Amino acid sequence: MEIILASQSPRRKELLGYITREFKTIPADIDETIPKGIEPKNYATTMAEEKAKVISEQYPDHIVIGSDTIVALGDEIMGKPKDDQEAVVMISKLSDRHHQVHTSVCLRQGNKVLTKVFTATVSFFELSLQEIEQYVQTGEPFDKAGAYGIQGPASVFVKEVVGDYYAIVGFPIGQVNQMLKEF
Repeated sequence: MEIILASQSPRRKELLGYITREFKTIPADIDETIPKGIEPKNYATTMAEEKAKVISEQYPDHIVIGSDTIVALGDEIMGKPKDDQEAVVMISKLSDRHHQVHTSVCLRQGNKVLTKVFTATVSFFELSLQEIEQYVQTGEPFDKAGAYGIQGPASVFVKEVVGDYYAIVGFPIGQVNQMLKEF
């Protein structure tokens, strides 16, 4: 039984490699525009399911894994920043507050589908504008929801985590392993 990871994320690829070495990656090219008024968990679920569906249509006999991670400050979905200014604004909003990170995982083989959402809460220390600007200058925020990756330089911003650390990284590996067993 072949597995396809519908992602170009090096983090997801590395983590799936802990479960199995027998998989390939095929990124799903989908529209990730955030619709107005959509709830954060619903958005993450829709994106994960769309990614899995697009690749599954090409490879219906394979197990396709689609995943999506979003950062939510209340009902505000924070996607990937477009530029330095947007990254500074996002991190500034997260400073001295807690927020949720929702990672949705969808397994799909033909018409068989299993989707779950995993949520963790992250609290940041109070950050100065100088700290934020120095972090943004590293280039780290630009391919990450909420403008940060917990496993990188932004780890020093993190005061507390409640929930699955790997859901914050973008691929809750233990949960994915259980989903594959269930599937």
